[in-house]
Amino acid sequence: MTVRCRVDLGRLAPYRPGPPAPPHAGPAFKLSSNENPYPPLPSVQEAIAAALGKVNRYPDMAASELTAALAGCSGVTPDEIVLGAGSVEVASAVIRAVAGAGDEVVYAWRSFEAYPQLVIGAGAVPVEIPLTAGLAHDLDAMASAVGPRTRCVIVCNPNNPTGTVVTETALERLLDQLPPDLAVVLDEAYCQFDVDPASPRGLALFGHHPNLVLLRTFSKAYGLAGLRVGYAVAPAVLAAEIRKVALPFGVTDLAQTAALASLAAEGELTDRVAVLTERRSRVEAALARQGWRLPASQGNFVWLPTGQATAAAQSALAQRGLVGRVFDGEGIRLTVGEEDSLPPLLDAAGAIWEFIENGPARPA
Repeated sequence: MTVRCRVDLGRLAPYRPGPPAPPHAGPAFKLSSNENPYPPLPSVQEAIAAALGKVNRYPDMAASELTAALAGCSGVTPDEIVLGAGSVEVASAVIRAVAGAGDEVVYAWRSFEAYPQLVIGAGAVPVEIPLTAGLAHDLDAMASAVGPRTRCVIVCNPNNPTGTVVTETALERLLDQLPPDLAVVLDEAYCQFDVDPASPRGLALFGHHPNLVLLRTFSKAYGLAGLRVGYAVAPAVLAAEIRKVALPFGVTDLAQTAALASLAAEGELTDRVAVLTERRSRVEAALARQGWRLPASQGNFVWLPTGQATAAAQSALAQRGLVGRVFDGEGIRLTVGEEDSLPPLLDAAGAIWEFIENGPARPA
């Protein structure tokens, strides 16, 4: 006899982490998790090392110093900051604070893979709105899907895994259409890589929309994926409710220390982001020369729409010591990683394109 579990979990697959780099005779690169290829800055590593002697103690549950620092650089009050173990844990708390059994959460699909897990985990119902032909959010369709049971709308900008962005004008129109008591979550996990001048800047909109929640993370641009720290900027009343369902002591002392040190080194980290965005531009230009027609990515990754050739494309990458994030029958998301990863990535992409265009031989 087995323990009875929730019936609705039967339609929910566990979250799949990005697989490691495949065995390879030469250099191998993991391009499947959108990790920052740079290690933490020396000043950040020193701060982490200095904090190791305190791990026998619980961390400051309120993360007071980090909260104050984030409030200061964001132009909000500390009451409007909510910390968590990565932005995904904060997103979970936001959803659980506003939605329960039978409530609906609207988001684009395909988008961040964790959204269905977070929504169903809260007992709510996911409402997935297909992306446009250009692999972008269809904000008008999302607005039309909002009904009396909708409690939250999520906009992932830039969108993971396609890299597309919405415009500030379109997002403002969506916010104006929706009821003011409906939470609108703008997931800005990759915003530091977004150089599109038409993109919305969440902090600039925050004070004008009392139902807007921003999600940010230290995992991507700041290179702290292994320490798990993210945060929300939310109206103070809503932030207080989010904290009620947040994981206690979710942000470790080491994570708080590393995040503070990273904020202090913002200039150096910005330089690293600039290198990665320039590298992304070179990858996109090279892919276009091969024949790929892709939407411009504003994340630290690119999307290859390989469709029914996805399994063959995965094999071509593995032969060159690469692994991407595979979405069966749809495409492969490839992180813009180390400079040395670019030649094999582009070599594989060229072979995949030839296969898609000419077939039927598998790409070599």
